[in-house]
Amino acid sequence: MGSLPYRYFEPDQAAKLGSLQLVARTLVEGFISGLHRSPHHGFSAEFSEHRPYTPGDDLRHLDWVALARTDRFYVKRYEQETNLRAHVLLDISGSMDYGSGSLTKLQYGCYLAALMAYLMVRQQDLVGLVCFDQQIRSYLAPGGSPSHLDRFFSLLEHIRPGRTTSVSHTFHDLAERIGKRGLVIVMSDLYDDPAAVMRGLRHFRHRKHQVVVFHILDDAELNLPFSRLATFVDKETGERLQIDPKLIRDRYRREVEQFLTFIRRECNDSAIDYLPTNTTTSYHQTLRSYLASRRKVLR
Repeated sequence: MGSLPYRYFEPDQAAKLGSLQLVARTLVEGFISGLHRSPHHGFSAEFSEHRPYTPGDDLRHLDWVALARTDRFYVKRYEQETNLRAHVLLDISGSMDYGSGSLTKLQYGCYLAALMAYLMVRQQDLVGLVCFDQQIRSYLAPGGSPSHLDRFFSLLEHIRPGRTTSVSHTFHDLAERIGKRGLVIVMSDLYDDPAAVMRGLRHFRHRKHQVVVFHILDDAELNLPFSRLATFVDKETGERLQIDPKLIRDRYRREVEQFLTFIRRECNDSAIDYLPTNTTTSYHQTLRSYLASRRKVLR
């Protein structure tokens, strides 16, 4: 992976993940077990070898040519490809360029994406990157080489916040574009019509992808902690609104909770992994907690 330093990749944070692996909860094409080729044999990929027939074997895999030559029954074995193909979908719209702490939501997403990509390439998976706002701004097809990881990190380095967003439009576009089933990892504040967002996410599920959503929000967006009259500026439209936060705080928090509850419930109903992500939590801890919980599900 070279020796160049990268803004969004910190080896010491990667080390904190320990031996945790990213593992798909359901079987998708290219299912990952941490190896480029599976030590288990099946009947779905490249021919490997013969073995003697045993009662119960699928007769479709008998080698009739070998039977004619040897007068013995042999079954063909095949080596299964096991690379997981993943796409990281990173929202770079204007609303992601907000942060009340040390990181904006977009910077947080970049760190999380870099760490996820490093983990996947380390275990010989394929990972790509899609940056979008109201449309796809950059697309890096999945790859798994050290040089590919360099390109992944470099693309993150050159990201600049966009303006308006169209989450649902982008999801529908990508669901049609991504052919082979795999893992779709969304990193976004999901600031779009909630019902439209869910239709876009379900489109991925309809195409048999496994979907993980890191719903990235800033703590100030969740709690509206401001105490004085303030002018709020929409990062995407530039619209300005002067508000006394004390007068709307309770209603604002109820609206936010309704938004989160809707997304959480709909993701759960659609078998989508939903991770509400607060930028006050370190990104490596966010990923570590998710991977640990995912591994526990598979036991």
